[in-house]
Amino acid sequence: MTFFRKDEQLEKLGDRILETTWGQFPGLARNQIALTWIVYDPPIPVNTGGSLSPVEFWKHQVRGFSYRGVERIYPASIVKLFYLVAIYEWLDKNMVRATPELERAIRDAIAADSNNATSLLVDVLTGTNSGPELPPGPFETWKFQRNIVNRYFQSLDWSEFEGININQKTWSEGAYGRDRAFMGEMMENRNMLTANATARLLHGIVGGIAVSSQASQAIMQAIMLRDRENRSATAKEQSLSSGDELRGFLGSGLPHNSKIWAFPGKNRGLRAELTDQVRHDCAYIEITDRIPYILVVFTEGPACSKSKAILPFVSQQVAEVMDSLT
Repeated sequence: MTFFRKDEQLEKLGDRILETTWGQFPGLARNQIALTWIVYDPPIPVNTGGSLSPVEFWKHQVRGFSYRGVERIYPASIVKLFYLVAIYEWLDKNMVRATPELERAIRDAIAADSNNATSLLVDVLTGTNSGPELPPGPFETWKFQRNIVNRYFQSLDWSEFEGININQKTWSEGAYGRDRAFMGEMMENRNMLTANATARLLHGIVGGIAVSSQASQAIMQAIMLRDRENRSATAKEQSLSSGDELRGFLGSGLPHNSKIWAFPGKNRGLRAELTDQVRHDCAYIEITDRIPYILVVFTEGPACSKSKAILPFVSQQVAEVMDSLT
């Protein structure tokens, strides 16, 4: 059972958006896109500054639409959203100690999409290190520790997190040594997420109940809120989101009277993933005079990963139909 309820209106609108997208991009196969769309009808239970308790928050039913939302897809750096929540959980439970260096790694892993910073986060979360291959006995212990983040999210007992895999670091050139061995000969143990799982986690963050209201606020305000005109961005963030690199993702399909809570990614302005095979984006969006919503879009395949038009087109279609939901 998913955290959102299906709705006839959203089903019709979601199907229409997808059919329009396939008509616009005939090279996009029907099994190369996954989409989850959550809308927040009044009374809006999210972005409240953490004023709702988890019990009260989950009393608010939300409606949504999902297409292939349960399909496991390689997430690239979208996995950092999960590592971010996990590190705040570890800090909240005093499982790790806050230090200036850890804070710098948290910021750089997200704001600069740094794989090196993410490597440190995974080491801190799991108590493991990368390095040469290990003998069988120590390797089994190492693998057990590396799965601690998986065990944490599975302990939440949310159906969306069943079957996901988040035990690998993110790499610029690829894994080596014990990390490569852990990934499996055919990469069968690589990170895998679903659009629904990503939306569920984002729903908890914007609802102020991910870890704690204070942690959710820190994630929302200090890390995820993006200035679409980059007026307050650091020089490093501006370099990552300037010019043509800002185009090609959900944010560039939105009107200017919008606010976006998302992650910046390498060579793009909002939360998104671009490798040789995938191009993803996820965001919580507020547009003036329209109800807020979450949109998660995963696309797969070489043609999709190189296209700068698909995600903005989908985002524009969703933004336009939000008028009919107001």
